[in-house]
Amino acid sequence: MTFRKLCLPLLLVSMPMLVMAQERPDVPPVGVTLPIEMVVAHDPALIRESGVYYLFTTGPGISVWTSEDMKNWTHKDSVFSASPEWISIDIPDFQGHLWAPDIVYYNGMYYLYYSASAFGKNTSAIGVACNVTLDSERADYKWVDHGKIVRSFPKVTDWNAIDPQIIEDNDGTPYMTFGSFWGGLKIAQMTEDRMALAEHWKDLQTIASRKGTGEGRITTPGNNAIEAPFIFKHDNYFYLFASIDYCCKGRDSNYKVIVGRSLSIRGPYLDSKGGSLLHGGGDIVMAPDEHWYGVGHNSVYTFDGVDYIVCHGYDASDGSGTPRLIIKKLDWTEDGWPVVHSTE
Repeated sequence: MTFRKLCLPLLLVSMPMLVMAQERPDVPPVGVTLPIEMVVAHDPALIRESGVYYLFTTGPGISVWTSEDMKNWTHKDSVFSASPEWISIDIPDFQGHLWAPDIVYYNGMYYLYYSASAFGKNTSAIGVACNVTLDSERADYKWVDHGKIVRSFPKVTDWNAIDPQIIEDNDGTPYMTFGSFWGGLKIAQMTEDRMALAEHWKDLQTIASRKGTGEGRITTPGNNAIEAPFIFKHDNYFYLFASIDYCCKGRDSNYKVIVGRSLSIRGPYLDSKGGSLLHGGGDIVMAPDEHWYGVGHNSVYTFDGVDYIVCHGYDASDGSGTPRLIIKKLDWTEDGWPVVHSTE
């Protein structure tokens, strides 16, 4: 999510136009319950604990919502009341919103990965915080931040350290995927404790790009509008979902979700026609329609044997372009490609 997020105008580096981000929607008070169609959300990540769904989204300190039915959502206190201290040191232009969280459960602990970045730059970093529970009413509820995992630098790295997602290989080896614009989407093996990369940051593998590879070092975002990787295992394949084109422009957003698959977690990821996601391939899974100006930054989960795709969309029903939460059931064709229910 390079040029997001909800709120401030920014100049797109090396882009031929000035893009004004949409105005920040009102944040409802903590404790307010809203139907899903009214929930303002960006970059949603979902998990369930003890029958309660927990939604984490981009926002000040990372926004949190809870639900028992995925239809009505209650706004909770943010993860952080103040941003972790390391961010202001590593990201001096940080504006206060933590971006694009991912939440996983491992070895009795919840791991919350998040991004901190400067607008329109790859001055960015991915951090992680842990908690033994997501239930804020429990006495042992406490988020403990463990600092940054990886950082990107302008004109040094040709990738952007935002939009993290954690996925395990068939043998349980953890990997992180991340990236936005610049040189595309990356994958890196993690240490067993999920707290650090097990690979050197200078040698990370690209798994998706719209600019292709072998074009030399990419030091500006250019027109490589791809971000928000999410890998989901289904049957024998790993499916790489990603978002292409532009978010965060309200009614002018044209965000879309694409997918490719591979038998290996490291790729190559190909679409249904054999096109490589390394060279602009990818089947469209979700796209703008009469209801949404743009849809994207998705995640995929299985609950009670049912697969769901979770993302945000820019509301076209009232012409506002407000980013709202979308949760739909995900089916699979006979030859193994994801299809989104249109009415659920």
